[in-house]
Amino acid sequence: MLDTILDSPLSQWLHHDTDVTDHIVISSRIRLARNFDGLLFTNCNDISALEKVNAISRGLLQPLKDADGHQYSNISLEQLSQSERAVLVEKHLMSPALEEKLPYRNLVVSDDASIVIMVNEEDHLRIQSMASGLQLQQAYDHAVQIDKAIEAKHPYAFDERFGYLTACPTNVGTGLRASVMLHLPALTMSGRITRLIRSIIQLGYSVRGLYGEGSEALGAIYQISNQRTMGISEEATIEQLSKIVEGIIAEERKSRQSLLHNDKEGLEDVLWRSYGVLQYARRVNGKEALTKLSDIQLGVDLDILPLWGNDTFNELVAITRPNFLTKYLGNEDLTEADRDSYRAKVIRQKLSK
Repeated sequence: MLDTILDSPLSQWLHHDTDVTDHIVISSRIRLARNFDGLLFTNCNDISALEKVNAISRGLLQPLKDADGHQYSNISLEQLSQSERAVLVEKHLMSPALEEKLPYRNLVVSDDASIVIMVNEEDHLRIQSMASGLQLQQAYDHAVQIDKAIEAKHPYAFDERFGYLTACPTNVGTGLRASVMLHLPALTMSGRITRLIRSIIQLGYSVRGLYGEGSEALGAIYQISNQRTMGISEEATIEQLSKIVEGIIAEERKSRQSLLHNDKEGLEDVLWRSYGVLQYARRVNGKEALTKLSDIQLGVDLDILPLWGNDTFNELVAITRPNFLTKYLGNEDLTEADRDSYRAKVIRQKLSK
């Protein structure tokens, strides 16, 4: 399973089985922060507690399979190379924080990677449930299945007044972080994204880039997530976030039509130039690749550029990341120029199809 996860650009859950009309919503994710009752939190760096949590996680494979029918594997981060761990971060299967800490850290992963449990990150467990498109409820229902299966075997630290107890006070309560990843090229191109982000933040939600907190919105890809975990139920959080995302989708569609109406030829020029660069370039850095791939996906959505597969944009976003390219080539001694050359080659091959 590990080889499949590391070598495949897209996790199985992210593949689109049906036609996608505008590729605005990429994915939905639910994350539950949980700690076991009677054990010190991870940030205490107590070796016996870390070892105990690690041992518990290794015994969860069969209960999790019984819960949802999927096969589960345990991946020890200590047994992976630095580049392999970096690939897992690029694929959003674990956080950069977990990559930096190794003793007794591991991942519990389902066969389709729709469930990934980070063990001994900031909390004992970070249960992540993922789904393609805007499917927050589906992702939440799956997360609850897994959550209940674990709690039935090992009680969580829970307080009747405060809810689930977590290492960071901002997660106390439901311990729920719901997030949606969106591709918003027209709002970005028109400059309307700045005002929209301010409005979202004022509503109590956060807006982050491709790799979460502190990251840049490369390729016009943004993550929208809740911040409140106390005083609001899980169901209400999901409902509110879904409505916000639906509003963002409507704004993106309006921006696309506005760009077409105001200067269609100018828009076509930008999109065809990006297509031409990637079709013929011999070296492309990561940032330029994402920017121009975003333009091409917008062009495909607007029937301006030649049609490509439903998953091509997501696949190329994954393949063109530096650590995945390194793993793809099987050479950790690549220079930056080597990566830029191979990145350009991979994109040319995809466009030629």
